[in-house]
Amino acid sequence: MNELLKNSNISEIAEKGTKIYEKIKGEHSKNEGNFLAIDVDSERVFPGKTSSEAVEKARKAIPDKVFYVVKIGYSAAEVLASLGR
Repeated sequence: MNELLKNSNISEIAEKGTKIYEKIKGEHSKNEGNFLAIDVDSERVFPGKTSSEAVEKARKAIPDKVFYVVKIGYSAAEVLASLGR
């Protein structure tokens, strides 16, 4: 996994993931507080009650990828602030 992260352009994944989420967030608004793992290449979306669940579903479908993960209904700044607590 570390090698996969080293070989990934995290900034590009974040930028593409943000754009994809902005397009689809209305479709997922009823699941506020849950998570989505997004494959930025195929734009496939994997929902989960936790970030781990979403990523696990994504990895089963598309192994060896780095996914953009977002908490539905929250901005990235809100999620980072809550992780810092």
